[in-house]
Amino acid sequence: MKAAVVHQFRAPLSVEDVPVPEPGPEQVLVRVEASGLCHTDVHAAHGDWPVKPEPPFVPGHEAVGIVERLGEGNAHGLEVGMRVAVPWLGYACGDCRFCNSGRETLCEAQQNTGYSVDGGFAEYVVGWARHVVLVPDGVDPADAAPLTCAGVTTYKAVKESGCTSASRIAVFGVGGLGHMAVQYARITGAEVIAVDLNDARLETARELGASHTINPRTQDPVAAIQALGGADAAIATAVSPKAFEQALGSLARGGTLVCVGLPADNEMGLPIFETVLGGLTVKGSIVGTHQDLVEVFALHRRGLTRVERSEVALEDVNEAIAAMLDGSAGTARTVFRIAPDATTDQSAPAAAGAAS
Repeated sequence: MKAAVVHQFRAPLSVEDVPVPEPGPEQVLVRVEASGLCHTDVHAAHGDWPVKPEPPFVPGHEAVGIVERLGEGNAHGLEVGMRVAVPWLGYACGDCRFCNSGRETLCEAQQNTGYSVDGGFAEYVVGWARHVVLVPDGVDPADAAPLTCAGVTTYKAVKESGCTSASRIAVFGVGGLGHMAVQYARITGAEVIAVDLNDARLETARELGASHTINPRTQDPVAAIQALGGADAAIATAVSPKAFEQALGSLARGGTLVCVGLPADNEMGLPIFETVLGGLTVKGSIVGTHQDLVEVFALHRRGLTRVERSEVALEDVNEAIAAMLDGSAGTARTVFRIAPDATTDQSAPAAAGAAS
């Protein structure tokens, strides 16, 4: 099969032939139809984070496709031919106190798709049957792919923010993740403020329900949001610590900052005096649960969300990453449309080394 493989951090990905993986016990083999590009994939390929993946590996944690084969054991209700999403949370133990309290994204035994196990920048990917999520009929796979990460991550963040119809919520960074956060906040009925350095993204945010837009190049977002009365919650999806600090400064008393983005620069300033006297809360929110993704797909099927995306071929993966990094990508999310070649040589030499 064809796959985009990381052999060395910060080197271009290699699109090459690798063996089709075999599903193990309670796993499924998925023929990938679409796979989204997330900034996390770039961090993985660059080895940016403290805990790094081990090359060679295949990135991609927004894979959507058709179940082709079932491994031995419990298939958890899956059948060949079903369309499923293979999310970032590839596996959780199901036994620890986090899993047993509905917080499986905190499981210390978790495996992450496209990071600790091979992911969806390939014609086929293996997923654990208990953790893949059925995609409803009527949802385009190219929409479902970004919803599998960008959607469920920001949906969970809006839940964590505690915002209601009477809330004012600011979204810092309205690109691939943030444009979805704007929509989920709007669904709650909250007043939404969008903050971004890109005017085109701000215009899209207005179309998607933002009442106010702020470009920090021309306006101080802290002063502007405080002039509106301050934000009851702020969701930071940006890749700069400065945006997180501005988000914190924009909060009204009693407000909550939800940290979502993961900048390569792993530090932000936290003013203790203002945090204590303002009764502020700072929370981390990491992706979402299986049930959260079920809800995300249901909202999309009902026509309540829109995915801003463009489609490219997997062979153009390096150009797509470059466009993401330099800001020239024309839309919020890039999706690889992947159509496996039936003549693929499944005996080709191994190139991707992460465990299935």
